[in-house]
Amino acid sequence: MIKNFVRFSALSLALVSLFSAPAVQAAPAAEVTTLADAVGLVQVTEEDRTGYTRSKFKHWNSGADKSDGCNTRNEILLAEAVVAPTVEAGCKLTGGTWISYYDGQEVTSAGALDIDHMVPLAESWDSGASGWTAERREAYANDQGSDVSLVAVTARSNRQKSDQDPADWMPPSPDAQCRYVAEWVATKLRWQLTADDRELEALKVYADGPCEDTIVRYTPAT
Repeated sequence: MIKNFVRFSALSLALVSLFSAPAVQAAPAAEVTTLADAVGLVQVTEEDRTGYTRSKFKHWNSGADKSDGCNTRNEILLAEAVVAPTVEAGCKLTGGTWISYYDGQEVTSAGALDIDHMVPLAESWDSGASGWTAERREAYANDQGSDVSLVAVTARSNRQKSDQDPADWMPPSPDAQCRYVAEWVATKLRWQLTADDRELEALKVYADGPCEDTIVRYTPAT
């Protein structure tokens, strides 16, 4: 009788815990679509850079792994290395090899690389980030929840790109352009950023032409 009571009590406590525990929110499902359809999902508005300063996007922060001693920049470098660098005290990186896909260059010094925001910070501000909280802008500027938000490329190619959208700049390597357009659109959709008319028309040229078979994958940011 006592054993049955104990079992009943344990079961009751388990049921109470089950139904009283807060629901775990499921992560957003990844979206997969064609480039043409993805471009069609980007909302079009006029851009406005009023009030923009780069300092409104805190970066680089302590990264996705708070225990590794590396900031976001170095975590991206480690993730994208084709030959892993040596990690020394203070997350100093020595050696290693990277391929800058914008221009196809092989790079053997971490210091020669920039970490590019696929959609530049200024462009994101123009496209909706001006209305975000400081915390959301920091999350955007350090986004490692998507493989395409941040990319290690040669400093030269990144600075040529600057804050331009695809209407004004594309990677010099033709082999990189379809990938670039897909990743640009994926980032815009992930963060619900808009596009202006010129940008959208440029994206359509690629989506309806040389990149018509390109697939876009993105997960909405939470």
